[in-house]
Amino acid sequence: MLTKEQVLEALQDVKDPEINRSLVELNMIRNIQIDGDQISLTVVLTISGCPLKAKIEEDVIHALKALGAKEVRVQFGTMTDDERAALSAQLRGNQTHNMAPGQAQLLNPILAKDSKTTFIAVTSGKGGVGKSTVTVNLAVALARLGKKVGIIDADIYGFSVPDMMNIEQRPTVIGEVILPIEKFGVKVMSMGFFVEDNSPIIWRGPMLGKMLRNFFSEVHWGDDLDYLLLDLPPGTGDMALDVHTMIPQSKEIIVTTPHATAAFVAARAGAMAKRTGHEILGVVENMAWYEAKDGSKEYVFGRGGGAKLAETLATELLAQIPLGQPENHTAEPDYSPSVYKAQSPIGKLYLDMAKRVMEKCQTTVNQ
Repeated sequence: MLTKEQVLEALQDVKDPEINRSLVELNMIRNIQIDGDQISLTVVLTISGCPLKAKIEEDVIHALKALGAKEVRVQFGTMTDDERAALSAQLRGNQTHNMAPGQAQLLNPILAKDSKTTFIAVTSGKGGVGKSTVTVNLAVALARLGKKVGIIDADIYGFSVPDMMNIEQRPTVIGEVILPIEKFGVKVMSMGFFVEDNSPIIWRGPMLGKMLRNFFSEVHWGDDLDYLLLDLPPGTGDMALDVHTMIPQSKEIIVTTPHATAAFVAARAGAMAKRTGHEILGVVENMAWYEAKDGSKEYVFGRGGGAKLAETLATELLAQIPLGQPENHTAEPDYSPSVYKAQSPIGKLYLDMAKRVMEKCQTTVNQ
């Protein structure tokens, strides 16, 4: 005969997909009823419209059938306002529980000096070079290699990551804590989630810095991210300065096109990284060529800009990515307009780049 204790033990490994903590630990399992090999219970969700309710139900049923239950009935409830407030305080409390007395409050534990998270800022000298495309596909490639990855779409004026990844849902908000959206194994936070109808953002510099800080202080990233990529606005403006100040341990990837002028402008972003002590992992030359149907390469934006920029910055050319468009179809369950499939030619280039980035980051850790 199954017992409630066995049921709770079996559900210890079933996690809330957004918070990444056990449903049992979060006290979300209620009203367990056992009748022979039949189990019914209630899962109390953080919000009534939880977008991952089906995933939670599937995981609960799978865990209990593995325990020996023949039939599992799952009902759903919703936390009260008081319960949500308590959970919010608990999640926020995790950000400071390891602090020494008198220590200044950290925005998030992943910003601590002993954090295991590697920050990679992806930047460029000018817009239109495909910086966000590189960010998204590098993040997805790292996730495909088994890493836990997040993206902060810090291009406040030109946010595009949600659209590129075909993310239509809004983040769950529990009290004062925001849970990032996960897609392709990547946790994403963007200003685009909080703007209605693609409205323009009309802010001055101080507001931009405040929003970036909110993406750390109010977003529950968890404490197990391997990489957090920041898609920065082009140039060397306020947001880039805030990143250099807030995350001095961040590394950088500079994106350019082969055009000499684009590479010349991108060198300014690289020079800024060097002056503020950020390690430059390398240069990505996007739109490097166009491959015709007969296999020949047409260098529509010129040649050599990426290699020249890498030489100027005394770093390496991480990848040359050709012009292309993912062969994705809207009917596919994992459709996105900008993420390349892992086995596509360009997808393989991003996987190779991700492996090289991992190697360089590991080398830095071991030094």
